[in-house]
Amino acid sequence: MVDKDVVKEFVGSELEELDLEIPQDISHAQLVEAFCQYVEDDCYEWLKDNLRSFFEHGEPDWAWIREKVRR
Repeated sequence: MVDKDVVKEFVGSELEELDLEIPQDISHAQLVEAFCQYVEDDCYEWLKDNLRSFFEHGEPDWAWIREKVRR
């Protein structure tokens, strides 16, 4: 779901800006992979929550949705 190359660059840049060093027993690739998984898990939960809100927890306001579709 996330572009690992973009995340790799982002993590490297942010760690540098925060002046953080990765512990020796964790590779940069492992850190990027773990962060990608974290973001994907969080994104999935965010999507589920928003889907429920969008569809009013099973009682959708179709007029409101039609208006969103028209925009």
